Amino acid sequence: MKTIFSIFILSVLVFPGNENNAVKYPKAKVSYSAFEDLVKQVKKHRQKRLIDLNQFLSKSKSEDVVILDTRSKEMFTRKHIKGAVHLNFSDFTQENLNKLIPNADTTILIYCNNNFEGDEINFASKIVLPKVVKKDIKPITLALNIPTYINLYGYGYRNVYELSELITLFDERVEYEGTTIN
Repeated sequence: MKTIFSIFILSVLVFPGNENNAVKYPKAKVSYSAFEDLVKQVKKHRQKRLIDLNQFLSKSKSEDVVILDTRSKEMFTRKHIKGAVHLNFSDFTQENLNKLIPNADTTILIYCNNNFEGDEINFASKIVLPKVVKKDIKPITLALNIPTYINLYGYGYRNVYELSELITLFDERVEYEGTTIN
């Protein structure tokens, strides 16, 4: 009986069940205020870095340029702009960016699904509304370009340019690579 009582006392001490003995963790490394400040900086910077397709293609031919595609690996594998490198947006870390981008002065060109029309399988950009939408909620087009730009800027990359035009997939100026290309 003494042994059972000792095990019970020990389990209460080692594995406390009440909130008074709960482990206290520090707050997460998340600052919405810092994010808001960053977005204000990026907004001004980005306005000067929106480029049309001709500028995008011209810059892509220069030395020290990375065309960065942050869509899912599946979407990238199926079809992407020729020469683009892939880093899934959910894998954005300074370490992963350093593997792809030689230095902070490298020119980075970005695009996403919302830059293309005519191929909803490989560049899905249509807004599909949830089945139940409250009348006061108006969906907006959200593009991966914006969080990609914000994060690149936040990680110290300032030489970023974003494709600003909606391109038809039949535009012969653009070359694609991927498993769906014949």
